[in-house]
Amino acid sequence: MDSSGSESPPIEAKKGSKSKAPKKPKESILKQKSPAEFFAENKNIAGFDNPGKSLYTTVRELVENSLDSVEAISELPVIEVTIEEIGKSKFNSMIGLVERERVDEALYDDFENAKAREKRLAKEARDQETQAKNIAAGKKVKEPAQKAMKGRGEASFFRVTCKDNGKGMPHDDIPNMFGRVLSGTKYGLKQTRGKFGLGAKMALIWSKMSTGLPIEISSSMRGQSYTTFCRLDIDIHRNIPHVHLHEKRDEERWHGAKIQVVIEGNWTTYRSKILHYMRQMAVITPYAQFLFKFVSDVADKNVTIRFARRTDVMPPVPVETKHHPSAVDLLLIKRLITETSKPNLLQFLQNEFVNIGKPFAERLIGEMGPDFSPKTAVKSLTSQQIVRIHQLFRQAKFDDPSGNCLSPAGEYNLRLGIIKELHPDLVATYSGSPQVFEGHPFIVEAGVSLGGKDVKQGLNIFRFANRIPLLFEQGADVVTRTAQKRINWNNYKINQTQDKIGVFVSIVSTKIPFKGTGKEYIGDDISEIASAVKASIQQCCIQLKSKIVKKIQAREQQERKRNLTRYIPDVTGAIYDVLRQTAQAHSSKKKRYDEEDAEILKQVSARLITKQTLHDKLAKHVEQVDYEMAMDYATQSGVSEEPREAIYIQSVENTHNFIDLCSPVCVFRIFQ
Repeated sequence: MDSSGSESPPIEAKKGSKSKAPKKPKESILKQKSPAEFFAENKNIAGFDNPGKSLYTTVRELVENSLDSVEAISELPVIEVTIEEIGKSKFNSMIGLVERERVDEALYDDFENAKAREKRLAKEARDQETQAKNIAAGKKVKEPAQKAMKGRGEASFFRVTCKDNGKGMPHDDIPNMFGRVLSGTKYGLKQTRGKFGLGAKMALIWSKMSTGLPIEISSSMRGQSYTTFCRLDIDIHRNIPHVHLHEKRDEERWHGAKIQVVIEGNWTTYRSKILHYMRQMAVITPYAQFLFKFVSDVADKNVTIRFARRTDVMPPVPVETKHHPSAVDLLLIKRLITETSKPNLLQFLQNEFVNIGKPFAERLIGEMGPDFSPKTAVKSLTSQQIVRIHQLFRQAKFDDPSGNCLSPAGEYNLRLGIIKELHPDLVATYSGSPQVFEGHPFIVEAGVSLGGKDVKQGLNIFRFANRIPLLFEQGADVVTRTAQKRINWNNYKINQTQDKIGVFVSIVSTKIPFKGTGKEYIGDDISEIASAVKASIQQCCIQLKSKIVKKIQAREQQERKRNLTRYIPDVTGAIYDVLRQTAQAHSSKKKRYDEEDAEILKQVSARLITKQTLHDKLAKHVEQVDYEMAMDYATQSGVSEEPREAIYIQSVENTHNFIDLCSPVCVFRIFQ
């Protein structure tokens, strides 16, 4: 800085250089995105993170849609799922693409140059040398895995098909049901399997992004003389269906839907997840019959699994309910006012919310202030008045909503599902009473099993939300944290690390408080749900403890009997020797005995009482003592704990009228 205040001379521009004018920033342009475009760009929100997860989510969405469709008409579900692997050449022929030979090999991602080849061969030589040394030392040697060279462009494609015996879809509604995001029949306040209401629409978006192929739907409803066939894709930018073919066909009479979509996927990495999902779905819906197939050109990769139906007792269909006043916000109140058909405030409060009767509605209106009256036109309420209603809803005390609108799996079905799929040694189930969080009712059902097939040691946790399995982000879930940290398994005679423990928890509600963008787990921050989960698991553990203690007592009783039986020969020999010596002393008149004892000694001398006789008498006495102890044990335990036998009753025809009386261990069916 010049202290004299004179300006510094300007810097001369270099010869030949051109002065560049600063670029003007581009004017921002207001743009809009359709719902389909938003989910296409943020597909991970809906579970389409990568090709493997997308294959899993597609199967899950189609299966859950099928279950909802079948249960809506109270029919026993029969669902077939097929995943067909499509090779590159077959896929190219499907889209009419002619394969070309590579011209410039170095252009491709999987090209191996001389340096990379030299490095690979050197590594293989070192591995072979190490393997030879291990063989010479007598160590076990694993065969080196052959890694296939696969470039980024080598995608795997699959045709996913799901067929059900549900209610089907109306002919005219099919294009919008599949080709318009955020349109469907599941919106409303009720227990639903879906997380976002996307269903097969997201599978169609993924298909359009990865293969460009349309989705194919065949559907027929009861009473229809035709089958609807529709081939369509979606205009992502406009969020409207693009119909290729939509027609009625004369085919065999049936009802249900068949959906077929071709997508990019990864069966290798998500095979276990898909099969685990199908197995858990069979646990929570033992009244359904599932057939799963994976079809490949390689015969060794083919998979066919049938999950048989175990019962024909279905849970009730969930019903839509009204909003609880404590669970609404300003936006929802305004929407209800817009949609209501009731003219005045009194009728609006009575008919649009649960647990508000006429007397209570009048008390609420009186508390709102002089600007409100029962006959106030609800459509004329100002924004300030709506805010006043909302504030009162948050402060007033309302009765809790009932759980009548919910449809839990049922303790009987949960028990059957666990037994059918895991074959445990012991199982206990419990169904809690309806409880409430933030104005939403919920029910927690739990099951705990010990032993079984394909069950590893330690805790094996199975989580369900609105009767769908949750397979991801298990560590942060309320069920996992409760089972691992809040249950003292030793108090119930269960070894947490050594025993094979299955923990099953199913939560149903009109609003599942999922956490994370993918909605894959239920948070641990809602105390009402955490307490209900802990109480349900503890109730199962209490049941198991009584069974475990009785098994321990029975084992100890068997051990006592075994020990007594082991000593019978030695005791028999000792007693008989004493009796024989005493009988000799008695016959020589060295010592006299009473008449009763003398009679026994005479029988010993006459060999009417032998060592074998004493052996038989002692063995009979041990059996008698064992029988008396068993009778005493049964008397104390009660007749309900007597040994049970599995009884299987054939399914009845639907033409009969009957009433089911359900209990945790059986269902009595009364025919009318």
